[in-house]
This record gives sequence, structure tokens and C-alpha cells, in this order.
Amino acid sequence: MSNSSSITQFLLLPFTDTRELQLLHFWLFLGIYLAALLGNGLIITTIAWDQHLHTPMYFFLINLALLDLGSISTTVPKSMANSFWDTRDISYSGCVAQLFSFSFLIVAEYSMLTVMSYDRYVAICKPLHYGTLLGSRACVHMAAAAWATGFLHALVHTANTFSLPLCKGNALGQFFCEIPQILKLSCSHSFLRELGLIVVSACLVFMCCIFIVVSYVQILRAVLRIPSEQGRHKAFPTCLPHLAVISLFASTSFFAYLKPPSISSPSLDLLVSVLYSLIPPTLNPLIYSMRNRELKDALRKLMEGCI
Repeated sequence: MSNSSSITQFLLLPFTDTRELQLLHFWLFLGIYLAALLGNGLIITTIAWDQHLHTPMYFFLINLALLDLGSISTTVPKSMANSFWDTRDISYSGCVAQLFSFSFLIVAEYSMLTVMSYDRYVAICKPLHYGTLLGSRACVHMAAAAWATGFLHALVHTANTFSLPLCKGNALGQFFCEIPQILKLSCSHSFLRELGLIVVSACLVFMCCIFIVVSYVQILRAVLRIPSEQGRHKAFPTCLPHLAVISLFASTSFFAYLKPPSISSPSLDLLVSVLYSLIPPTLNPLIYSMRNRELKDALRKLMEGCI
């Protein structure tokens, strides 16, 4: 038996015990990580460099890219280091920092996606009021609110989670520190307090989902009312990437936390956690640049300028 005061480190779930597969995991994660760094870095650099992209939509996109860079940098480097050095430990303080950072960035990203859906709603449904409703000050306030929401969420949940007495060992069933895995180590009924906070957070997430769905229903109705086919084709490319990113982010994270216990297994949990923690930050830049002519043109000019 041990308690939280005597725990100095946690043991993360390894992907494999075979040395060759550990090195394969290291190189695979390194490739994914570099792709995410390159993609999001190019998004940030291109938007900052091109004056024509200094609009609310691209301002929020820069924030999303920063959040993606932060979230993948929170989990992947430690997992790579553990595989490379054939270890699985993470210090107590490192686990606290990782849980706080990941919770902060994931919730802030979901809040930012909600703000971005409002941006698309105003741009298409209320174009004459776009400059008024989404001025520079309003954009800064909304982005700051998204970051602040993530910070407060992470602060409350991290403090509450690590205040619980832990007496069921220090082995986590995940390749990074997250709240459900820490709660499994709790030895008292006080974890119900944290579950209550999780329910409140889930309700807030559900409200954001409703807001996003209602926004896109209104957008779809407005686009279908556009008389010219050219106008419809011009409106859809600005919404489809955002809708694809939301779908990717929501489907992977919701399945990770809401899948039935009957189909849960360590290998499946590990696979799902990889999907929702690595795939969205890596694919988001590709999704946004694929259908966005303005961004592709600006990126091409940036590359030509560098060459």
C-alpha cells in the first residue's frame, strides 16, 4: 500500500517490450511529431508573413495551430524518450505538468473551434455585420476567453485530481498522464468529487457541441439560399475544413472517453489515445491548406521568396 505522498514517479504504459519495436515506435512518433511541427509552423509563419491573411478567420487559425503544437509537444517527446531509453517512468511533478498542460490545451482547442464556428456563422449568415461583430478587439477577447477556459479547467481538475489519496500503485494504463488514469489509482470515495467536476465539464462540452451544430445548420441553410452555384462553391471551402477538423477532433476524443466498457481493453485504449492526441494536430494543417486557395497561394509565395 502506498499513498500519494510516497509516490515519487508514475509508470506509463509501454507500447511494447520488444527492443526493435520500441525503436520502431520512436522513429514513427518522431516522423509524426516532425510533420506536426512542420505543418503547424508553416501555417503560423505563412499567416504572420502575408498581410492579406490578417483577418479574423486566420487569426483564430494561428491560435489553433499554436494549441496543436502545444498539445502534441506535451505527450509525444516523453513517449519517444521512454521508448528510446527503454524506460517507462515519469516523475510525479512531470506527470502533474503533463496532465495540466494536456488538459489545458485540449479544452482550449475545443473552445477555439467553437469560436471559429461562430466566425464562419457571422461571415456567411451576417456578412454585412462581420466587421462590427468580429473586430480586432472582439477577436482578441474571444481567443483570450478560449485560452482562459482551458487554463481554468486544467487548474481546477489538476489540483483536485492530485489532492486525492492514491493507494493502488503507480502504474498508469496510458502512455501519458491523464485524469481517468490517475482516478483509477485513488483509494477513497473522494474521487466522486472529481467525477462531479468531470460531469460539469462534459455538460459544457455538450453545450459547445450544440452551439457548433446550430451554427452549421444555419450556415448550411444560408449557403443553400445563395442563388448562384458559383457563390455556393465560394462559401463551402471556407467552412468544410473547419467542419472536418471539428469532426476529427470530436469523434476521436469522444470515442476515447465515452466508449462502452464492454469493448475497452489496454490495446484499444492505447490505439484510441494515439488517434485523438496525435492525429488531429498532425492533420489539421493539411486539412486547412487543402481546400483553402488563399492559404496555398500565400504558402507558395513564401516558399518562392525563401528559395
